Amino acid sequence: MEIKLFLKGLGCANCAKKVEEQTQKLEGIEMAAVNFATGIMSIELSQQANRNFRNILKEIEKIIKTIEPQVEVIVVQENTEEPEDEEIFAKKHIFKLGIGIIFFVAAIFYKGNLSLELALFLISYFLIGGEVLARAINNIRRGQIFDENFLMSIATIGAFIVGEYPEGVAVMLFYQIGETFQDMAVNKSRRSIKALLDIKPDYANLLENGIERKVDPENVSIGDIIIIKPGERVPLDGIIVEGTTMVDTAALTGESVPRKIEVGEELLSGSINLTGLVKVEVTKRFGESTVNRIIQLVQNAGSRKAPTENFITKFARIYTPVVVFLAVALAVIPPLILEGAFFSQWFYRALIFLVISCPCALVISIPLSFFGGIGGASRNGILVKGGNFLEALKDVSTVVFDKTGTLTKGVFKVTEVKPSPGFSQEKLLEYAALAEAYSNHPIAKSISQAYGKEIDKALIKTYEEMAGLGVKVICQGHEILAGNNKLLKIRGLASQYEQEAETVVHIIVDGVYAGSILISDEIKKDAVDTIKKLREMGIEKIVMLTGDNGQVAKKVAGVLGVDRFFAELLPENKIEKLEALIKEKNRDEKLVFVGDGINDAPVLARADIGIAMGGLGSDAAIEAADVVLMTDEPGKLVTAIKIAKRTNAIVRQNIIFSLGVKFLVLILGALGLASMWAAVFADVGVALLAVLNAMRVMQAKV
Repeated sequence: MEIKLFLKGLGCANCAKKVEEQTQKLEGIEMAAVNFATGIMSIELSQQANRNFRNILKEIEKIIKTIEPQVEVIVVQENTEEPEDEEIFAKKHIFKLGIGIIFFVAAIFYKGNLSLELALFLISYFLIGGEVLARAINNIRRGQIFDENFLMSIATIGAFIVGEYPEGVAVMLFYQIGETFQDMAVNKSRRSIKALLDIKPDYANLLENGIERKVDPENVSIGDIIIIKPGERVPLDGIIVEGTTMVDTAALTGESVPRKIEVGEELLSGSINLTGLVKVEVTKRFGESTVNRIIQLVQNAGSRKAPTENFITKFARIYTPVVVFLAVALAVIPPLILEGAFFSQWFYRALIFLVISCPCALVISIPLSFFGGIGGASRNGILVKGGNFLEALKDVSTVVFDKTGTLTKGVFKVTEVKPSPGFSQEKLLEYAALAEAYSNHPIAKSISQAYGKEIDKALIKTYEEMAGLGVKVICQGHEILAGNNKLLKIRGLASQYEQEAETVVHIIVDGVYAGSILISDEIKKDAVDTIKKLREMGIEKIVMLTGDNGQVAKKVAGVLGVDRFFAELLPENKIEKLEALIKEKNRDEKLVFVGDGINDAPVLARADIGIAMGGLGSDAAIEAADVVLMTDEPGKLVTAIKIAKRTNAIVRQNIIFSLGVKFLVLILGALGLASMWAAVFADVGVALLAVLNAMRVMQAKV
């Protein structure tokens, strides 16, 4: 059982990680993951825990309230919209800050009684920083000391102790203003990410007994007829039974060019009807629809964290206590060993150390960067199942393509019929059509299309598929075999067509070689350009795998310009070749396999990154792959790698910038060259800039 909780008001990425870790320890919890970018906590319960769901939910809420008391926990029901988060800093909080600023200004300009001056500073301090102090005290009671509330409280109280009243208040004010803008930026980032995925339809026009009425898409059943008017979003997957229209599939595929859809063709949910009114027979309930699968896939991607995210979390656990320890040492040791050193002077420097030590910039901006990258990829018709795969894509050194349906269109056409003596072209085509009557393979369909007549399947007594060889049928007392070169060799027959650079289907009737049918497949128009761009990006090895014959593979490989190709492979042979290629690469490099996601599921699963091509509406593709390209264009792979590189570049910028500024101010603070103002900038200022930088990844133009 999987449940989702919306953590309303969650503004602390470090706290989100603590919630995740403590929930994971509860009995009956198999997986817990908090997606800070969306505020959603995904939880998987064991079968035994399903019975105690309410008790476990109470335990989870207790953990959340202990760590973040202001967070409201809302259970997200399946297939319902997630509740919108609200701005953490409401008007009431802004008003309180304003009153505090008035008292602060009055205290600065008041030059009379010192006690009254101190009182004015204290009033302004508690108005501005009262919430921070309260949270720090509550956290200390719960044994959580090293957080930003504690650090800011100690630093500003310390400023009062050493007589720096204006600085104590000003630093708390600067911190609160910085936090306000930071939370506004985080919430804006969350809304931007959600907007990228805002493709859920609000209603469906259900037609019952000739009467049309608006209903929730979840209340529509398979087989129902719905009406979709121009300008409306398609609510459910279905087949058009009346009407013709143009649809915008940009939300699904990233393609801006509208597609024409006619009677008998499939219409996918999430696309927008542009021109005509159509009637559609629903083929999938909303829970299994394309639009819902995409939404769930992208939202769940946050639970698969990138190695950099996990590293930063571990780094923050070590970094903050170490800096606090150094701050204590800075306050105590110099006055004891340096002649003329004053405790107040070094204590102030230690306070600067404390303010800087919070790693908020990294803990907040990095998850937002990866999730923004996932959202941006989705807008381009690329579904990435997690930040770990988005990070891995930047290290790709080897790309392995399946041929048919990936680099070629997979739309086969009979180009020549070559009968043996004693057989006519028409009879050879008839035998071939009978043999392939029950097959859904593109080659079989091309033969049926070339035959052009209706096949009486009642004539076929037995039908048998021979893995890696072809098919065998018994029809009107004749044994008909249709297959490849391997079938000929097994049957002890030879053919002059074995070396043709086309796909060849050989026909054997009652043990006699009847002839062959040559079938060609067309290379996709952007396949050559894709290979070229991959090389320009520094991809060292590009390999093609196919079950087709060697001559066909050689011809396609030559046109595309791939490094190597392997032909006549069964599914298990593809795994063997992939294993060999994996051994050839370095440990830190990644191998990508690009296939159709249906026939190549084992290979997709074994590759470092499995990418399914043309996954639009394909359940098998979405299940098998780590990344799904929602169109049949190989060029989407280049786009995916570019987005991954851009995302990782922004993550790297945030790490270097955040740590660079912090370490610089740490050194300046220790030398007495940086004030607490600089320290606060190194904390909330840097965090705000890092979050704003992270938002850039969502605007990726590729």
